[in-house]
Amino acid sequence: MAGIIVGLVALPLAIAFAIASGVSPEKGLYTAIIAGFIISALGGSRVQIGGPTGAFVVIVYGIVQVHGINGLIIATFMAGIILIIMGIVRLGSIIKFIPYPLITGFTSGIALIIFSSEVKDFLGLKMGAVPADFLDKWVSYTQNFKTLDIYTILIGASTIAIIILWPKITHKIPGSLVAILLTTAAMQLMHLPIETIGSKFGKIPSSLSKPIFPDLNFITIRNLIRPAFTIALLAGVESLLSAVVADGMIGGNHKSNMELIAQGTANIFSAVFGGIPATGAIARTATNVKNGGRTPVAGMIHAITLLLILVFFGKWASLIPMATLAGILIVVAYNMSEWQHFLSDLKGPKSDMAILLTTFLLTVLVDLTVAIEIGMVLASFLFMRNMIKFSEVSIITRDFESREDGTDLESLEKYTIPKNVDVFEITGPLFFGAAYKFKDAMKFIENPPKVLIIRMRKVPIIDATGVKTIKEVHKESKQRGTQLILSEVHSAQIKEQLKESRLLFAIGKANVTETFQGAIERSKVIMNVLK
Repeated sequence: MAGIIVGLVALPLAIAFAIASGVSPEKGLYTAIIAGFIISALGGSRVQIGGPTGAFVVIVYGIVQVHGINGLIIATFMAGIILIIMGIVRLGSIIKFIPYPLITGFTSGIALIIFSSEVKDFLGLKMGAVPADFLDKWVSYTQNFKTLDIYTILIGASTIAIIILWPKITHKIPGSLVAILLTTAAMQLMHLPIETIGSKFGKIPSSLSKPIFPDLNFITIRNLIRPAFTIALLAGVESLLSAVVADGMIGGNHKSNMELIAQGTANIFSAVFGGIPATGAIARTATNVKNGGRTPVAGMIHAITLLLILVFFGKWASLIPMATLAGILIVVAYNMSEWQHFLSDLKGPKSDMAILLTTFLLTVLVDLTVAIEIGMVLASFLFMRNMIKFSEVSIITRDFESREDGTDLESLEKYTIPKNVDVFEITGPLFFGAAYKFKDAMKFIENPPKVLIIRMRKVPIIDATGVKTIKEVHKESKQRGTQLILSEVHSAQIKEQLKESRLLFAIGKANVTETFQGAIERSKVIMNVLK
């Protein structure tokens, strides 16, 4: 029963998403049937429902405009291969750490673009092809606003009203399906002169298309590799987010890498059968769970339900008004916008706000692929900046006076530091973003000491730049007649890095100590030798 209900929910959405993406309506059904079955059969989540989603509308529309339907099929096929590779190399856990403001930014941007794309069909404007550019769309709408059709607006507005009000009657039958049935019937009975799927796209086939394997060559792969990666990233992120939501609803624990492999396989077969990109659909997955779905069987039944509808009732879908689909997509866009989260992130830290607005504006005004790329780079730089703030290099004076900030010096006054011994302490990760702090701190050494102790008890990791910086400090210390000691090197990763870089050999094992007391004792031995 859960599978049948989800199939009914998916029917209007599959058709609407396909049309909004710039392809014929049956391609959305092919995707929901083929990809939906495979995602449920092979996926890492027991209740995941897969198919076309609003997140792909922008990227699919862009690919179709530039590369045509054949280019979309090849990009989807390549994205499937990328997803399978991501699952095999176990990137399932990593992909979940994409910053939430970035996800909110491009999701809200996609919602605005979907809404903008449906204005023509919702208002019944008599105009040519809708421009692809966001600003050009609204300029064109303004110029053609006088051509709006009142009957089309009434059908679209009725659709939205039914979707909003129907759940008050029952949740068993989806409001979008009721809206399609009622508005289509009303249009036919009153003989309203409104554009329909049939008048725009012709009849919908009553069977699946024959499989066609795309012709891959180097030039095609080079031209489509960026949109293919975008499709793969979107599919991976949305499917894993949906799986996490499902886990919370059923108390489960999905297998993220298996989910990526299933998503990849589903997209390959979707492309072969002429479909569009697919991923886990959060709303349909939630509907599945709420109606009792607890095993992959429900998802497979959902796909079979759609197949039966296509075979026996597909021809009737051509009667659906375009205004009805526009109304459905406007509701979808509103739900996608997550405007509450958007406003909440705007009130948060400035770094989150910068990521959110950058991704949102680039999605709307430039391109989704560019938005994700720049958003990820910006998020990485802001993360590094925050990490740098936590990294410190402190000069610990010989008399161990208390710091003004009251920081615990681990009762250093109990230690006796020999003369001509300087002590520095590094706090936080010693990586390329923070290495300059270490170099700058070394400049404060006016009179070279005989021994320089560097405490590393609060250094969790070190990268190649950090190792290179310590090498430079060791080299300069050697030239000035100073012996370098690394104290409290507890991290196994740091020990391994010191060993692999031969720095452990250069400094000397005896000069890398486990405790600060050990470093002091070692400095006394060195001072005695120098005497």
